[in-house]
Amino acid sequence: MHAKTDSDGTSLDNSWLPRSPRRPIYYVQSPSNHDAEKMSYGSSPIVSPAHLYYHSSPIHHSRESSTSIFSNSLKIPRGLPAWKHIRIGDQDGAGHDGSEGDEDGDDWGSGARNVRLYFIGFLFFVLLFTVFCLILWGASKAYEPEISVKSMVFENFYVQAGNDHSGVPTDMLSLNSTVKIHYRNAATFFSVHVTSTPLEIHYFQLKLASGQMKKFSQSRKSKRTVATVVHGSQVPLYGGLPLLSNAREHANKVALPLNLTFVLRSRAYILGRLVKSKFYKRVRCTVTLTGQKLGKPHKLTNACVYH
Repeated sequence: MHAKTDSDGTSLDNSWLPRSPRRPIYYVQSPSNHDAEKMSYGSSPIVSPAHLYYHSSPIHHSRESSTSIFSNSLKIPRGLPAWKHIRIGDQDGAGHDGSEGDEDGDDWGSGARNVRLYFIGFLFFVLLFTVFCLILWGASKAYEPEISVKSMVFENFYVQAGNDHSGVPTDMLSLNSTVKIHYRNAATFFSVHVTSTPLEIHYFQLKLASGQMKKFSQSRKSKRTVATVVHGSQVPLYGGLPLLSNAREHANKVALPLNLTFVLRSRAYILGRLVKSKFYKRVRCTVTLTGQKLGKPHKLTNACVYH
């Protein structure tokens, strides 16, 4: 007996193995999908027994592995696990989602542009409306109402002895008069609402009488004369009017300088309450109360100051 060498073993193995045509393992030229699938599944040990020999060789094993990797890169094998299919499908879906995301991004960008355009249009409208309101307000200042105190009539005048609310004896004054005010609205496109502070008659700092004018509305390009009653009843003098010391005996000889003061307020609602224009007129008139002109009008056209 002699020892069996590797060459003899090899020849012996080759002798009993059936001869079959060898199938190509891989191609240098890029195969089609069908050929790659055939390559990957055609070299199975069940189909070809000779594959056992080639599988034992490291060279063929590396070639077969590279072929399998190459064929797998060409087409998804049917024998892959389910999670691999899902992963590849997710990658494909991600590509589709990316394209849909681009479309959604375009729609969002278009909507944002529309919102910006609407916002700019709104701001432009507000700016134009503000300019229009300012023009109306500025134009209204040129139509200041015309105010003049025409006359004042002292109907009666009494001085008598009495007591104040605390019981102090003093001279008491009672006065009744009527003031006529001429008002004209020269505006051509708005009416005005007129109010006034109380009309007061003073002897220096001592108030003798007061009266409230009724508020009214004056339409555009119109005028009126307003009569207001100014009266005082039982006003204590406390010796503050020495000129009236003899008034009880000689009322027709009384000459008492007085001041009439008030503030006339006019409000114009040009564009509803959005555009309002206000006019204030402070009036101060000087008038002399004389006993001989009771019941007769005192002309105050040139006796008043307006500011």
